[in-house]
Amino acid sequence: MQETPEARLKRMRMRAGRRGIKEMDLILGGYAEARLAAMDAEALDLFDALLWENDHDLYAWVTGKAAVPDSYAGLIGDIAVQSGAV
Repeated sequence: MQETPEARLKRMRMRAGRRGIKEMDLILGGYAEARLAAMDAEALDLFDALLWENDHDLYAWVTGKAAVPDSYAGLIGDIAVQSGAV
C-alpha cells in the first residue's frame, strides 16, 4: 500500500521531532514544522533520506563541526540557518 501525501508529512514530522538526542529533536522538529508543507517532491525525498542519518552526524553537520556530504549540503545549510545554529 502506498503512503498518502498527508501520511508521509505526518510521519516525517514525527520522525523529525522524535530523534535520539534532544538537540536534534528541536532542530529537525522545528525545521519540519516550518518547512515541510512548502517542500516539493524532490525536497521531501531529500529530507526523508536525511531523517535516516545518525543524529550525532546530523548534529555535527548542522553545527559545522564536520563536513557535510555534498548531497545534503544545501538542506543542512538551510536547517542550520533556520535553527540559528549558524
